Amino acid sequence: MNRLSTAASAYLKSAAHQPIHWFPWGPDAFAAALDGDRPVLLDIGAVWCHWCHVMDGESYEDPALAAFLNENFVCIKVDRDERPDVDVRYQRAVQAMTGQGGWPLTAFLTPAGEAFYGGTYFPPDGMYGRPGYRAVLEQVLQLWRGQRDRIDAQVTALQRALQPALDEAEPGALSPTLLSNAADAMARLFDARHGGFGNQPKFPHPGALRFLLARWHDTGLEGARQIVVRTLDGMADGGFHDQLGGGFHRYSVDARWCVPHFEKMAYDNAELLRAYLDAWSATGNDRYADVARGIVRWIREALADPDGGYGASQDADVGLHDDGDYFTWTLDEAQAELTGDELSVAAMYWDIGTAGEMHHHPGKNVLFVSSPLETVARQLGRTVEEATRLLDSARAKLIAARGRRTAPFVDRTRYASWNAMLAGALLQAGPALGDEWATAHALLTLERLSHEQAEPDAIAHTAGGVSGLLEDQVMVAAAAIDAAEATGQPRWFQWAEAIMDRVWQDYTDARNGGLFDRVRELGGEGLLPLPAKPVQDAPTPSGNGVAALSIARLAAHTGHQRWLTRRNELLAATAGRADELSLHGATLLLAADWALNPAAHLVVADGRAGGQGGSEIADTMHQRALATYLPRRVVQRVRAGSDASLLPPAAQGMMASTGEGPRAFACVGATCSLPSASVEEWRKMLTDLRRPTPVSA
Repeated sequence: MNRLSTAASAYLKSAAHQPIHWFPWGPDAFAAALDGDRPVLLDIGAVWCHWCHVMDGESYEDPALAAFLNENFVCIKVDRDERPDVDVRYQRAVQAMTGQGGWPLTAFLTPAGEAFYGGTYFPPDGMYGRPGYRAVLEQVLQLWRGQRDRIDAQVTALQRALQPALDEAEPGALSPTLLSNAADAMARLFDARHGGFGNQPKFPHPGALRFLLARWHDTGLEGARQIVVRTLDGMADGGFHDQLGGGFHRYSVDARWCVPHFEKMAYDNAELLRAYLDAWSATGNDRYADVARGIVRWIREALADPDGGYGASQDADVGLHDDGDYFTWTLDEAQAELTGDELSVAAMYWDIGTAGEMHHHPGKNVLFVSSPLETVARQLGRTVEEATRLLDSARAKLIAARGRRTAPFVDRTRYASWNAMLAGALLQAGPALGDEWATAHALLTLERLSHEQAEPDAIAHTAGGVSGLLEDQVMVAAAAIDAAEATGQPRWFQWAEAIMDRVWQDYTDARNGGLFDRVRELGGEGLLPLPAKPVQDAPTPSGNGVAALSIARLAAHTGHQRWLTRRNELLAATAGRADELSLHGATLLLAADWALNPAAHLVVADGRAGGQGGSEIADTMHQRALATYLPRRVVQRVRAGSDASLLPPAAQGMMASTGEGPRAFACVGATCSLPSASVEEWRKMLTDLRRPTPVSA
């Protein structure tokens, strides 16, 4: 066993048996490289990454190659999920040198941690049009031993290129054209045939879909709605969507959303859950609610810890020569589980045949919706009800059969940022789907997160792990705001304010504005001291985008000048190119939308006779408000005897003049509706608010 045997990371532990003398990231590795005057091999990967495991098996478990590496290099292995700050800097470095990045990332460094050569996956024998790994290692070693001047020149050139690549913030003035230009840029990338953006591979971009849904609501322009609906339908129908177990894989290798990379990520499913919930509330399409329920089911069954918290990911496969076998089916495998009638419907609906989609095993079928169920029923001479019953029965049997297979590994690591994303999405799902587990478990998760912190306003990436990362602070603050709205309990709101006050203190670039991805004074080895300001959503919503959105929500809730000032300063420093970034700047665009347009305040008050627990009518109205789609929505619960000073001024005045019973108000800008005293009145008010603005307006 090497040094990784005591690592917390599942990915690092998976390499503990390898004959390579791996170091984890840290000063010891670079000191060893300096002492031995050896170059550093940096391998960055993840436990869910198929090609990372392939390269491990092909190269890093080869005793001869391991002996060569141990003699001539100092080898460091990094889990990109555990150390996103290390990953982003060396990804940018390799991208600057080669034009591409990804995982596994293979970089060669000086003992000072400066990158001078790199790539991604290298096969051992030069397959796939890539150079053989042993040949690459020998060339790097020759360069290190005989051409240090070339290495020094490469390091110097890379230093010039890296800083602008890491600082994604560009100042600019906010205006409505920023939003319209971004929507137009997204529309130009839209694939009208299959949904989604671009050709292949295809990633889901849920933030962009939520932004476009907001544009449709605010403008009534049908084009924005069509992009959202066509994309959500295409993803839901494809093999990118797990048709049996629910949830979504990481991305699709083709344009049709048919064949995915089969790993499932917590952060993707959190954002997709929000997108489908928004679309269901906005359009009334029950299909989107069904997809959302499937995501929640996968989270509950695969990721959720009974004590609160969620795992990070589920692997794509079980072994090196497996590529999605757990999720795919041959015709014979399906036939062995289903009756003839069930198979006839399932095979036509999910395109289960003898010619499948998997290149390594042509008989394996990725399940995707090949024909609408109405078409299947008509072609088989059955009613839609009969076809639905047979499909449901087939699905249940295939799920049971899949449960007897060896399931891909689930990484149980609870990353604060991803846990907060899932908790926030589940707090939205609870009232929208009537799912009490979703709400209760999300709140349990946030309670656990808060109790695990050494400092309540400084969130560690994992319990006892690395701290000082922007993404953890802002994601947890955003989820705390969601919890405040869901419960009406001020303590969640106070936690969010405390975290964001600390963020402003510890992460702000005092000279140029914007937020760094790490605490300013954190330091560290290699490229870590280089300042980075994340604006692009890659692969998770950007730190500056989430921060701006959370600060905008705090400003809308409180009206306090410090949040209004910070919101404006942060957006002015970072949003200059948000429209050009389009898909990749969606979170920052959503924050800009909050700054440019009025929020809708949905206020539910128990009334003076409501009692400490609140009345049943007020509870129902509160749940209705939480389940309503509005692009910029603030839900405020005023319980009997609580402080109403944070409400919009018009609502404060109206509350003072209302009677004893529960009341609900909808306020947009400085205008409030008449109070609703019944659930039916409130439902009608929310329905009217939810309607998109006509184009003529």
